[in-house]
Amino acid sequence: MNRLVELMPFIVLLPLLAGPVCALLPGRRLPWLLAVAAAAGAFIIAATTLAGVMDGTTLRYAFGNWPPPIGIEYRVDAANALVALLITGVATILLPWAAPTVDAEVPERQGVFYALFLIAMAGLLGITLTGDVFNVFVFLEISSLATYGLIAHGRDRRALLAAFRYLIMGTVGATFLLIGIAFLYILTGSLNMVDLAERLPGVSDSRALQVALGFIVVGLAIKLALFPLHHWLPNAYTYAPTLITAFLAATATKVALYVMLRVVFDVFGPAYSFAALPLASALMVLAIAGMFAGSWLAILQENLKRMLAYSSVAQVGYMVLGVSLVSVAGLGAAFLHLFNHGLMKAALFASVGIVAYQAGSVRIQDLQGIGRQMPWTLTAFALAGLSLIGVPPTAGFISKWVLISAALDAGQAWLVVLILITSLMALVYIARVVETAWLRPRPADAPAVNEAAWWLLAPVWLLVAANFYFGLDTRLTLGGATAAAEALAGGALGVGR
Repeated sequence: MNRLVELMPFIVLLPLLAGPVCALLPGRRLPWLLAVAAAAGAFIIAATTLAGVMDGTTLRYAFGNWPPPIGIEYRVDAANALVALLITGVATILLPWAAPTVDAEVPERQGVFYALFLIAMAGLLGITLTGDVFNVFVFLEISSLATYGLIAHGRDRRALLAAFRYLIMGTVGATFLLIGIAFLYILTGSLNMVDLAERLPGVSDSRALQVALGFIVVGLAIKLALFPLHHWLPNAYTYAPTLITAFLAATATKVALYVMLRVVFDVFGPAYSFAALPLASALMVLAIAGMFAGSWLAILQENLKRMLAYSSVAQVGYMVLGVSLVSVAGLGAAFLHLFNHGLMKAALFASVGIVAYQAGSVRIQDLQGIGRQMPWTLTAFALAGLSLIGVPPTAGFISKWVLISAALDAGQAWLVVLILITSLMALVYIARVVETAWLRPRPADAPAVNEAAWWLLAPVWLLVAANFYFGLDTRLTLGGATAAAEALAGGALGVGR
């Protein structure tokens, strides 16, 4: 166990140190190889760490042997270990797949591109593992600044505007978060999460504590793209390079949700958070609005990447709906969908990336009849789409089943109807793509398109296979999500609720 604690910081350090080295390497393949190696190394350590905390153990590493709350520590339990596994796993699968697409979309200075990718990845992992709220802000800025640069690498000139809009919204969100953290420090004199949880009950009568909670929740809601604070997301996902779209869709909003859950349930505590502010009601209303608005806007889109971007707004709604139930079962459903949605969106955007690489377009109308020319790619998209809809035996079905069960346990049977309606809306926009690609004839004047090479298809099918595997064997996903929920709030809410 001591060896595991010593290795734990390298989940962040490997990509963080490899990033600047990538920027100095010449050519295309050397930076790519180093990025793949750093991501794979971090994934191995993250997987080992998750295995070590699934039994309820909490691992703590104090930097420089300065004990908290004076020093900064990494504190890892089942909740953040599961998120770290998702980040490193998705990066490890996508980076080998991405080499030819990056060659096409970022033909020059790929060392800088991969350096920014690794720094963004390290920032997300640092946010996930740290036990210090100010460190959360620092890593948030590291990941955000790198992400702005990555989005701006898109070939379309609108990528620059998308990056600028994300910068503005991201800065507002980070400022709100920092103001909330400042209030906490003024009230308690501490920034360590465990120490804050012990000190905050002593100042629970302060109006400033309510203000701190409000600022933090709103700031993280912007980063989470919770409706109606989602406006940065569609353009960012649409115009970013395909690797970045797939990676961000699978990880970035999930990290923001994790931080919100950590702060609300572990730092403030649910007894205060949901009594000081009408947080449960507000989250439920916004979640439902996001589920319907995101699904409806996805149906209306002509661009495949934008369609999936709005779909992500709806899927965030499902996660937040689980949180709004204020139960261990609901929290477990949120964590489960956090992980499963990362897998399904990575598979969907990777499939779209292959279509863009081979066909040169992601407009739905340009994909008429393309399924017969790219059967492996479009079949992968359709199967990943089944997981997004929630068709058994996919991971998406397990997510929605657990969410429905949590809603019924909470006496909110009416939510089941809304979940089913929005799932049918997802069926509409996924079926539209499948119908266009498979059932419509290819126009006579359309250029011939070849199927992608096996090394492009293999990572996509690995992600598709994961969606079906975790729909059949839920020991890791459901077990990890349950352990994560109990680690965050089992004591406060009552295990099993």
